[in-house]
Amino acid sequence: MLDILTAVLVTGLTNGALYALATVGLSLIWGSMGMLNMAHGAMLALGGYIAFTVVETLGLPLPVAMLAAVAAGALAGILLYLGIVRSLLKSGGTGFETSVMIATVGIAIALQNALLLVYGGQPLRQPFAISGAVSVGAGVVPMLNIVIVAVAVAVMVAVSVLISRTRMGRAIRATAQNRDAALLMGVPVGRVYLQVLALSGGLAGICGVLVSSITQLTPGLGADPMLKAFIMCVVAGLGNLPGAIAAAFGLAIIEAAVQFGAGARWGFPVLLLLVIAILIWRPAGLFGRAQIRRM
Repeated sequence: MLDILTAVLVTGLTNGALYALATVGLSLIWGSMGMLNMAHGAMLALGGYIAFTVVETLGLPLPVAMLAAVAAGALAGILLYLGIVRSLLKSGGTGFETSVMIATVGIAIALQNALLLVYGGQPLRQPFAISGAVSVGAGVVPMLNIVIVAVAVAVMVAVSVLISRTRMGRAIRATAQNRDAALLMGVPVGRVYLQVLALSGGLAGICGVLVSSITQLTPGLGADPMLKAFIMCVVAGLGNLPGAIAAAFGLAIIEAAVQFGAGARWGFPVLLLLVIAILIWRPAGLFGRAQIRRM
């Protein structure tokens, strides 16, 4: 019984760390810009493939590959802002949220097809692995899972410090609270949006490396984490970073418990039923506040 409990916790915490890392990027963009980046999952896959290329083709070590994945994701976020988001913001239309959602869906499809053309559709494995395990009572915890959770938590702590303690973070929080007031106070809102998309892209890149280390690397790698991350954002309340992280870990542990108890095929349906029940009870999310938005 204890070994089953350990397995559930290990799976739940590992998946929760990955979901939370993907969720932070989505929630950060929504909270500061009021937009859903539907290309977030494709950026995640991009990070995984960049790390694969750096290790397999260039022969560089894993830390360099992870930094390259972060840089690639950040660059993708910068290009997304300069190429699409900035123009849509300048248009000043009331349908910005809808327009940018449709545009980023197109970007996601284009990026996935570009990865398919370059790397092919055959699933690949990251050319690095962390062997070994740690005994915990009657159970065993793989070292790879420990590293994934540790890296994800370290990255989220760094993002928290960045948002709460730095000048850049203060500008992001001011813009998220009231864009017009931030403009009047001299906050360069355009630069803030650029920084947010770059930061979110970097988070997607490193998340792609971690996800692909325990799964297969495919152009559609980011689809499932993207869907789960969106679910966590909605449950927590869109734009609520601490709530999104808590929801990611909590729902991941519940999903793991259901999968072990009833079978893997029941994990996601039960998760969706739980989400529906939560939204019926609290439409704005567990930690969110009701808002009136003009679409």
